[in-house]
Amino acid sequence: MIDDTDFTARRVLVVGGSSGIGNGIAQAFRARGARVHVWGTRAQASDYDPADGSDLAGLGYDRVDVGDPDAIAAAPVPFADGLDVLVLCQGAVVYKRGEFARPGWDAVMAVNLDSVMHCAMRFRAVLSAAKGTVIVVSSVSGLGANIGNPAYAASKAGAISLTKSLGQALAAEGIRVNGLAPGLVDTKLTKVTTQHPDRLNGAIARIPQGRIGTPADMAGAAIFLASPLAAYVTGHTLVVDGGLSL
Repeated sequence: MIDDTDFTARRVLVVGGSSGIGNGIAQAFRARGARVHVWGTRAQASDYDPADGSDLAGLGYDRVDVGDPDAIAAAPVPFADGLDVLVLCQGAVVYKRGEFARPGWDAVMAVNLDSVMHCAMRFRAVLSAAKGTVIVVSSVSGLGANIGNPAYAASKAGAISLTKSLGQALAAEGIRVNGLAPGLVDTKLTKVTTQHPDRLNGAIARIPQGRIGTPADMAGAAIFLASPLAAYVTGHTLVVDGGLSL
């Protein structure tokens, strides 16, 4: 029997794969045989703390500031022989209403939206040669309002729209572009909720499945979207939120 989720020898780059959702996705591909490289923000892989949800074992690593388009343009292709899967899981958020001011707005938009386009274009040629796949990780925040984080919500809405546009534009080149929109997942970015019992209980009460998500939940969706099981899926963002957005 053919295993459609076997990625043996496939080449995967996970931008934002050093911790949280991206790290869960990276390790899920590695567990299925892929050669996996990640981009992060720290100087070297050893600078990450496993307590923050970072497991860099078996992964290649480069520091790339995706908020800087020139850094993306200068970053090397991680595998000399090409690339099969590009996962764009970079993310930034500014709390305490910092996104209402220009510095906070600009910083979040640069990482959460602008860099998605820049990264996709940076690897367009190698993905086309491999008939590869792009997966854009957005958020259910892009489906509605977010009282305290307007840039985060707007950038994620933009990422969902960009997934559609890139899906249409790159399909003729053999590149499938899809996305996944996580709900509340336990990562370092969500500690403002997950480490406060009252907030966490209130959040869980709004989730029909009665629990918050895990990086492994998101990884399952990413594996599906990158696999032959999703061969006829293009420009779609899969909501993975336990029913939160219903």
